[in-house]
Amino acid sequence: MNKAIGILGGMGPQATVDAMSKIIKNTPAHCDQEHIPVITVSIPDIPDRTKSIINQDNEPLKKMSEYLRILENADVGCIIIPCNTAHFWFDQLQQLTHTKMISIIDANANFIQKSNAKEICILATSATISTELYQKKLSDNHISYTVPESDVQQQIMQSIYKYKSGDIQESKKIMIDIIRLYDFNPDRKFLLACTEIPLILEDLIKEYPELFIDATDVLIRNAIEWYQNGHQEMPS
Repeated sequence: MNKAIGILGGMGPQATVDAMSKIIKNTPAHCDQEHIPVITVSIPDIPDRTKSIINQDNEPLKKMSEYLRILENADVGCIIIPCNTAHFWFDQLQQLTHTKMISIIDANANFIQKSNAKEICILATSATISTELYQKKLSDNHISYTVPESDVQQQIMQSIYKYKSGDIQESKKIMIDIIRLYDFNPDRKFLLACTEIPLILEDLIKEYPELFIDATDVLIRNAIEWYQNGHQEMPS
């Protein structure tokens, strides 16, 4: 058995559970022993990533660095972070550990490049949009993209925070209304680039799976492939 996949979670807790669930669902196992070992750190006191980026402080990095050590000491084989906005600090975190880390941004940019999507509509937190975490990668790969207008972006944040606060139904209503602002065009894919958004839109995704790219799911599939290929090398 290869070393465990490590999950640096807690951002938020439900998104962390979703990542774990997707590892199980995407693993072709026939019994308990064939499943992938996973060690998860889900300590939710990591400061709000969007607010820290807006305030230009590194408070989340301090906490993530602390919890990264737990996974490193557990001798996991690789580490994933089921939070898109947290990838603002991805390179700094990778420099702090010899353990391989898999980027949700890189995984999705590579996936989109191989897909038949002609245009990507990025749905994410305001911080992920403003720091252009995805825009830079998509531009480098010559992939067309759009981001929501500022008033729509505010509604996206409202939906995300309502979900985190437990107001699930209102959160879903807001996000579904946002999706309905767009024509359902088979050439356009919605990149769900906040780990709460696939949870908010789970019913719509089941109805129109061809319209959406679940960034969490792509990350998990990359981590599973990495595990199954037995790659245990250290990053350069």
